[in-house]
Amino acid sequence: MKVHLALFPAVFIAASAPAAIDFVKDVQPILEQNCVRCHNPKGTDFEQGNTDIDLSTKGTAFDNASTIVSGKPDKSKLYTTTVLPDNAKKLMPPKNKVTGIIERLTKPETEIIKDWITEGAKWPDGVTLTARKKEGIETDANAEKTVVAGIHQRILAVTTEKAPGDMKPYTTTIAGTDITFDMVPIPPGKFKMGSPKGGKKGDEAPVHEVEISPFWMGKCEVTWNEFELFMYRHEEAKIREAKKLDPSLNQLTDATARPTQPYVEMSFGMGKEGFPAISMTQHAANKYCEWLSAKTGHFYRLPTEAEWEYAARAGSTTTYPWGDDASVLSEYAWYEKNADFKYQKVGKKKPNAWGLHDIIGNVWEWCLDQYDPAYYTKTPAKDPWNKATKPYPHVARGGSWDDGDPARLTVTARKPSGPEWKIQDPQLPKSIWYLTDAQWLGFRVVRPLAVPAPDQLYTYWNSGVEKDDPNLTKAE
Repeated sequence: MKVHLALFPAVFIAASAPAAIDFVKDVQPILEQNCVRCHNPKGTDFEQGNTDIDLSTKGTAFDNASTIVSGKPDKSKLYTTTVLPDNAKKLMPPKNKVTGIIERLTKPETEIIKDWITEGAKWPDGVTLTARKKEGIETDANAEKTVVAGIHQRILAVTTEKAPGDMKPYTTTIAGTDITFDMVPIPPGKFKMGSPKGGKKGDEAPVHEVEISPFWMGKCEVTWNEFELFMYRHEEAKIREAKKLDPSLNQLTDATARPTQPYVEMSFGMGKEGFPAISMTQHAANKYCEWLSAKTGHFYRLPTEAEWEYAARAGSTTTYPWGDDASVLSEYAWYEKNADFKYQKVGKKKPNAWGLHDIIGNVWEWCLDQYDPAYYTKTPAKDPWNKATKPYPHVARGGSWDDGDPARLTVTARKPSGPEWKIQDPQLPKSIWYLTDAQWLGFRVVRPLAVPAPDQLYTYWNSGVEKDDPNLTKAE
C-alpha cells in the first residue's frame, strides 16, 4: 500500500497537543468495565465485591493513599498494576477465574489512566461508578444464541415481503437517530461468475454458472454516520435518549457485542460526514450487521462473493459494470487517478444498472467468504458461500481509491486479507475490531429475502475466526 502523508495531519496535531482527560467520558468506562466489577462494597452479577479497595466513589477510591496518588502515576497502584507482565500475581485486572483468560487493559486504556493521574486525578463530585460488563468481550456462545433467537423473533414480526415481486427499494431510518440508509432490490437469477482471463493470480477462473436467490443490497457503502452509532455505544445511547426512544426497543441491540474504543482517529483525517467507514475487521462488519438487524428488525449481513459479483455486474457480462472500456472509469469510480489520495463521499459517481453506487472503487468491500484461490473449481451451483474456518484470508471486492491498475477495479478482482492489514496495531493481542493498515477497506450490507433459522443467523454473524494467531505476519 502507498503511504500518503496527507492522511495523517489530524492525528499528528492531536499527538502534539493532547486534550485534557475527561473523567466521565474517558476514565469512567474503563474503571466500570474493568475495576469496579471487583472493587465495590456489594459485589455484582459479574464478580464478587471486594471491600478492601472500593473504587465506586470518589471518597472511597482515595481512602488508600497508594491506590491513586495525584500527579504521580508511577506511585499509583491503579496504574502500575495494569502494566505488569502477564504472569505477575498483582496484575490488574486479574485472570478471569471462569474462563482463564487474561483480560488486561489495552495500551490506550492504560495511557488514559496514566494521563488522568498525571493531570491531577480529577474526579467530579457526585459521580458514582457502577460495575458493567466489559465492552468488546464476546459473550459465550449460548448467551449470544439467546440474543440471536430474540433478534430472529423480531425479524419475523417485522418482515412482510414474501416473494421477489414484493421487493421494492426502501429507505430506513435507524431508530433513535436521524441517520438513514437506502436499500435496492436485486432480482434472482443466474450469471457467469469469474473472468476468462483468470486475473493476475489466476484466481478469477474458471468461469462458471451460479444461481443467486433474491436480496436487497445497500445502495452505497456503509458510512461513518451509520457505523459510529455502532462503535460508540455511549454516544448512541445519548442520541436515542434525546429522541425519547422507548428503552425496550434497544434491549436486543444493547446485548450485542460492540467494538472497543479505537486508539487512533479511524478516518485518518480523510473525513467522516457522508464518507465510507473504513478499517474495520470482517468480524466488526459482521457484528455491525447483527446490531443493525436488532435495531431495525430486518435481517442484514455481508454479501457472499457470488452475491457481490452478481450485484456488481447488474446483468452485464463485461469487465466492468458499464462495459469493457476502462477510459470511462472516472465516471463511475473513485480510484488513484481522480481520488486525490483519499476516499470520497459515497453516491457521487454514476451507479450501475441496478442503482448501486461505488460498487467499483472508493473502498474495497468485505464479503463473507474465506478466500480460496481454487474455490471456483468446486463452487456449488446455487448461492455458494465458502465458510471461513481461520482468521485469514477473507475476501474483499471492488477496488479502492488507492488502486491505479484498472485490473484491480473490475467486477471479478478478488483481494485476500492478511494480518499485515493491522501490523501497526500496538496492542497485544491485536484488536479484533480494527485494521490500522487497511484505510481502503469498508463494506456494504445485504438483506436476503428469505429469513433463515436462528442457528444460521448465528453462523452468518460469527463468520470466520476473529482472533489472530500471534505467530502470523502474513496470510497463509
